[in-house]
Amino acid sequence: MKTWRIISILVLWLCLSAQTSNYDYADTVDEAFDKSILLISANEHACYRFDVYLAVTSEQRRRGLMFVQNLPKFTGMLFIYPTSRILSIWMKNTYIPLDIVFFDTAGQIVNIHKNAEPHTLISRRSAAEVNYVLELNGGTAEELSIDTSSRVLLLD
Repeated sequence: MKTWRIISILVLWLCLSAQTSNYDYADTVDEAFDKSILLISANEHACYRFDVYLAVTSEQRRRGLMFVQNLPKFTGMLFIYPTSRILSIWMKNTYIPLDIVFFDTAGQIVNIHKNAEPHTLISRRSAAEVNYVLELNGGTAEELSIDTSSRVLLLD
């Protein structure tokens, strides 16, 4: 009886600690990342503006959009890597479906993984060497006709 009470208290404490940790993590996304503006020319007649969080440091890139439960429309996260290489992204501790857009220094979109499933460890890779990964709300690429013929321009 006494052992079960101790185990129950420990389990309850761990659950509450995990919930607090996740909440604090998501609550400070505005404070943890600088923001910028990014434009995507989807075709000759459509150009879209996105407010993006900038994941520049390895710590920021590791964190990404983990624990974020709501991403406003036309908002995303831009992962910036110092060297061009094959990059991959997973959805561990990510609560919302995302479109993952891989693009190079010229702004050419190499490939897009659409509606990546939350809470998975599936690796979604770039089809070629890139320096940038853009995460948008799942369905955005389809809705706005963003594809490999689209171009990305990062504004300061």
